[in-house]
Amino acid sequence: MIAIIDYGMGNISSVSNALIDLGCDVCVTDNQTELERASHIILPGVGSFQAAAQELNNRQLREILHELAKSKPILGICLGMQLLFTKGYEGEQSLGLNLIPGTVEKMHTVDPLPHIGWNTLDVKDEEFGRFQDQYVYFVHSYIAKTDSKYVIATTDYGTQIPAIVRKGNIYGMQFHPEKSGAVGRKLIEIFLQSNNIKIVNN
Repeated sequence: MIAIIDYGMGNISSVSNALIDLGCDVCVTDNQTELERASHIILPGVGSFQAAAQELNNRQLREILHELAKSKPILGICLGMQLLFTKGYEGEQSLGLNLIPGTVEKMHTVDPLPHIGWNTLDVKDEEFGRFQDQYVYFVHSYIAKTDSKYVIATTDYGTQIPAIVRKGNIYGMQFHPEKSGAVGRKLIEIFLQSNNIKIVNN
């Protein structure tokens, strides 16, 4: 079972539909027992870092995710990726999950914000090499600042943006793979196969 965390700020329906199309058993929940039963966990997100961090606190998900991260693959999407980092500066400074060291800061670019639309990936890790120059769909104004060793791929929008990050079993995608067509589907598959989950609908 794949668990999508419901904390009131996620693009849950589109992520759920993408997983169902892949033949996955999906559970949308903030319940600790159900999250513990899942093989993989997805943290979606739409909105502000500060509000999202507060919701994680309100639902006591911070401690749960720290424990689950010890044994389960976790994928953060868009704002969900940003929450994986140590702290964010959207609104007041807020603590993230600190599953990947780094901060989330306003993007500095001559291009208009938010960064909305299709952009290409520049891949830094050979495991993801087939996605070089492939287009994925972005919607954001804040970006992660982190050590390059955690960056799998970037994109360019007047500045270099970490687009895919990874630390062990913790993955993050700044774009929306569930809205990125066949490329996004394949990237979701890579995450699911990180623990040998069978994709039954290829």
